[in-house]
Amino acid sequence: MISLSARPFIKTVAAAALAAVTLQGAAFAQALPGKGKTVRYAQSDSLGANYVTAQIISRAMKELGYEVKLSTLNTTLFFQAAGQGDLDLATDVNMPQREPAFRAVEKQAELLGSGMIVGGGINGYLIDKKTATAHNITTLVQMKDPKIAALFGKDGRADLINCDPGWSCGDVVDFQLDKFGLKDTVRSVRGKYETLMVEAVARVKRGEPAFFYAWSPSWVNNALIPGEDVVWLPTPEDALPPNVPNRGSALVPGVKGCAGGADPCRMAMSSWNWASVANKQFVAANPAIKTLIEQIKFPLASWSAWEFNINKNGASSANINRMADEWITQNKAMFDDWVAKARGGV
Repeated sequence: MISLSARPFIKTVAAAALAAVTLQGAAFAQALPGKGKTVRYAQSDSLGANYVTAQIISRAMKELGYEVKLSTLNTTLFFQAAGQGDLDLATDVNMPQREPAFRAVEKQAELLGSGMIVGGGINGYLIDKKTATAHNITTLVQMKDPKIAALFGKDGRADLINCDPGWSCGDVVDFQLDKFGLKDTVRSVRGKYETLMVEAVARVKRGEPAFFYAWSPSWVNNALIPGEDVVWLPTPEDALPPNVPNRGSALVPGVKGCAGGADPCRMAMSSWNWASVANKQFVAANPAIKTLIEQIKFPLASWSAWEFNINKNGASSANINRMADEWITQNKAMFDDWVAKARGGV
């Protein structure tokens, strides 16, 4: 039998034990803010190093306790799904080119962070260096000359490989062809970009002319090195469709492989970046994800290395996952810091 004098002590011990359990539970919940939750995460159907970063980010979210369901789809479809609450997050939305589509759902979705590429990337028009050198082609507007244009097509017009139908970069290209007076001599070819570019790469490797729109970092500019295999053609002026915001001058200093040695080189537009877009309700309910994404970005050297690897070794799931695992191993302190700060941001 327990004495009356001992009972207050026992109650105190029991209360302390209960408090300890409660604190441990709270600490565990903070350590795993995603426990019991699923992130419906999307990656673009435009294959590239963004698939590697999607795996790195997926692993970080799993460290926070989340289950991650990754889907691959066109960015236009992602915006629709995010606006409807059917998908939660994407971290490879090309901005500013995708901004018009984002604005259509900005009441339901929001931007997180400042972009996945440190310093951003470039985009513009390229031709094979062999033809550029042989015919002294140093600017895009030289395509007005039917003799120059005919070098890149079979019927007197140049075939310009443009972006996929539905990609806003293609709208920029079509607008600029009109603005620069090139529609009579240049044909915009819009199909499955990766498929068209595989053939373009093969043509350049065979020593044949090629004319295409591309961006860097990308697998294209690792398969065809600017300054060695191809050259960027400067545009005559900044020109964007009314629905694409101007984020600054298209004049970019230090562009390797700009035709004629131009520096700065006027690209199709100012620098671009992989932006992160998330459903607003999802962000409100998951502050740890917001804190995580706001920290993450990768240097241009990492993007270029991944693109080179994909071009050389393919884009199998095994290769993508291997690159993600290697990056985490080599940058473990940074990765762990992202996760720790995300836990603390709850």
